[in-house]
Amino acid sequence: MPVISRFSPSAPSFPDRRDFLKTCGTAAGGVLLSNLSGCESAPPQQPAVERPSHLVRFGHTDLYVSRLCQGTAFRKVSRKGDDPEGLRILSHCIDIGVNFFDSSEAYGWGGSETVLGKAMAGRRDQVVVCTKAAPVDGPESERLVFTRENLFRKAEGSLKRLGTDYIDLYLLHSPDERTPREDADTPPPDVPTHEHMERLADSLDDLVKAGKIRYWGVSNHLGRQVGELVELGKREGKSPIAGLEDYYNLVAAERKDFMVEELFPLIRQGNLGLLAFSPLGEGRLAPGREVPEGSPLKGPVEALDAVAGELGVTRPQVCVAWVLSHPEVTSVLAGAEKPEHVSDNFAGTRIKLPEEAVQRLNAASAAYTEAVAKAAKTG
Repeated sequence: MPVISRFSPSAPSFPDRRDFLKTCGTAAGGVLLSNLSGCESAPPQQPAVERPSHLVRFGHTDLYVSRLCQGTAFRKVSRKGDDPEGLRILSHCIDIGVNFFDSSEAYGWGGSETVLGKAMAGRRDQVVVCTKAAPVDGPESERLVFTRENLFRKAEGSLKRLGTDYIDLYLLHSPDERTPREDADTPPPDVPTHEHMERLADSLDDLVKAGKIRYWGVSNHLGRQVGELVELGKREGKSPIAGLEDYYNLVAAERKDFMVEELFPLIRQGNLGLLAFSPLGEGRLAPGREVPEGSPLKGPVEALDAVAGELGVTRPQVCVAWVLSHPEVTSVLAGAEKPEHVSDNFAGTRIKLPEEAVQRLNAASAAYTEAVAKAAKTG
């Protein structure tokens, strides 16, 4: 397979039909091209690509993905590459139609990528893989700089563990040593933010041109950094940023507001895909979790259960459906650790919440955010 030419940024973003006329503009379909003066016969039209109806386009890319993305950052299931339980979960995803998977070199330090590679062996054409470069080389290492050399080294390591010759979507897992973070919003004096973002974008573009990755993006970055990357993608001959991965759910509190106010406008501006992770709020909204009396979580949980009862669905399904009710979100990234939980989450992607239910959940989410902020101020 000619990987490099297939993924060239100059190629069409998806396999459109060929132009009907080469030199004459549009002509009626019933007119034979060979009878038109000054025109050459066009090659036969290619049949339209048939895709399952539940797949959606990830931003401006030609990646068509399920609205549920299965994560590999397992908490209770082992992240080791030879764990049969992880393999069973991921194989079940493919069997039921989930084609989007998220991993990282940092998940089990290669173990999660290895088990994902085993799950998709022989079925690579059925899978869209997102994995991430960590700003460290191991659990005990110091933060590093995402240089071109480091990114190529990390990407090649992921390719080997995944057992593939290309990565569909490659993300920077979080800011590196030279990228300002929320807890250190001033860059080192010798590295202006824009110049560093340009070097990052150029290095990731080199990975695209080398055929190692198809598209790139970032996770957990500041709004102004994403904005700089969107602008840098407008340079001629450069591959643009394709998407983001970030925390967004009913109880994401301040991060939810940040997403709505800062990242959603950039997603619309850059036509970016968005992977919104942790629809159940890191398990806080999962069924069976006891909510202490007086906890701010009580409002959202009661609203979720009321909506679920009215619709005859489960609480996790409502959590997934609420996240997807926002048009900026392409896929919900969930880390189910049982096949039946994967199926439950996947069913949530097929639910369209009534407007009244969305408003009720929005109100509960806003009240939760306000209560958390008030509690933080009072200590």
